[in-house]
Amino acid sequence: MKSINAKKIRTAVILCGGKGTRLGSITKKIPKSLVKIKNKPIMWYILKILKINGFNQFILPVGYKGNLIEKYLRKKEFQNYNLKIVSTGDNTHIAKRIYRIKKYIKSENFLLLNGDAIFDLNLNKIYNDHIKNKKIYITFLGSETNLPYGTLILSKGLVKNFARDVMFNAVKISNKDYIAHIYSGMAILNKKILTNELKYYENFELNLYPKIIKKYKCKFKKFSGFWHSIDNIKDIKVLKMDNIKRKKINDLFKKLK
Repeated sequence: MKSINAKKIRTAVILCGGKGTRLGSITKKIPKSLVKIKNKPIMWYILKILKINGFNQFILPVGYKGNLIEKYLRKKEFQNYNLKIVSTGDNTHIAKRIYRIKKYIKSENFLLLNGDAIFDLNLNKIYNDHIKNKKIYITFLGSETNLPYGTLILSKGLVKNFARDVMFNAVKISNKDYIAHIYSGMAILNKKILTNELKYYENFELNLYPKIIKKYKCKFKKFSGFWHSIDNIKDIKVLKMDNIKRKKINDLFKKLK
């Protein structure tokens, strides 16, 4: 493969070392990122859409059944993807996984994401907006999700409707004048924040993010587009049963094939 100019490298770190126990018997045989949607693994969707968005270095800290991920990525269609697969242990915390691969990150800013979500987003624009502002150290990406409760829809103090599984992207925090947004598990980070302290953290998000938010400027971007995380069996069924999501998956599949 031809070498890439260092200034043009755009790195994505795809976390795919977990055991995916909430998927039950499915992940007893394969890792979650190889679960198939329309006969293609989740990882296929992720790599294809990231490449379309200009990412050209992919680092995968693998753990549970990582050998199967490595075997799958030996396929001819991925031979020009500039992949770096690093075994980081079956029971390693996410923070330590990232610590173990940070030396391989070549771009000053990189995308961090989970290997269990399928999406179709304009990440190219989000990434470019992030790097233009040199003072921003993290851009957190937000999404919509279903609220799995009965919900009362109010307008001007009166109840206008009752619904379940309402799509929402923000909620008001009780007793606080704050609005909380849904974090998709995707963020663009400046690699300067990846200090040696990472190896001591048990929870990457709870240990690192609050410190960085207090110390540096960070921003939030609510994206528009398709995003669907696959955490359990129900999330797989939704892609088959929900007409809107089924159509979006079909459209994405055609786009990437």
